Amino acid sequence: MSQSVAERVSRVVCEVLKVKAEAVRPGARFGADLGAESIQSVELVAAFEEEFDLDMDEDEALSVQTVGDAVRYIEDCIRRQHG
Repeated sequence: MSQSVAERVSRVVCEVLKVKAEAVRPGARFGADLGAESIQSVELVAAFEEEFDLDMDEDEALSVQTVGDAVRYIEDCIRRQHG
């Protein structure tokens, strides 16, 4: 069974930011709650692009503030790029 977008986002966030899965909630903010610094935000975007085989607009992707917003943004990118 394949993992949902939310599960895959959570796994990537845990790997890149070195946080526990319990901390990765939809309302968790990457910077304030999960401790992401600017370079880690760029690393997250690259990891999401690789995980989901996407090309993301870096400015758009970096403007995403919460885990839930990231899930919605990635789902939108998947619909646009993979139909």
